[in-house]
Amino acid sequence: MKIELITYRDEFAADFARLNYEWIERYFSVEDEDVKALSDPVAHIIDPGGEIFFILADGKPVGTVAMTPHEPGVFELAKMAVQADFQGQRLSHRLMQACIDFAVERSARQIMLVTNDSLAPALGLYEAVGFEPVAEYRDARYTRGNLEMRLHLEQPGPDCSKGI
Repeated sequence: MKIELITYRDEFAADFARLNYEWIERYFSVEDEDVKALSDPVAHIIDPGGEIFFILADGKPVGTVAMTPHEPGVFELAKMAVQADFQGQRLSHRLMQACIDFAVERSARQIMLVTNDSLAPALGLYEAVGFEPVAEYRDARYTRGNLEMRLHLEQPGPDCSKGI
């Protein structure tokens, strides 16, 4: 099986939505912010200066993640999803490394994310590459969110493909 990482293509917009709706509906409820980003990823992620990455298995999207400008010098890592039957193959690590490289190439000082502390596998990945919880959670965009984490970047950024 051929596994490759690519950046956003319009032909995969529906897969971006599908992969994310799968995990959101499995653990939580779809919220307005989800619908906005997933129904028009170009307007909400690409056009403001972000990127969407996909992992393809034999040409079919099986994983995805988005990087969106959050504030000057900070990108938000969002909408990370790996299809259930492809989990456990370190594809999320490849997606994470693409996000870190993307932010470093744009001289960002931090990557932030909003998550839920019940998502143990995701928390393990975030912590393994150096994300740290923010003391006070203030993001009100998602009902399911209860934890903000930030990764402080140094140039060059951490390499999550080694030592995890």
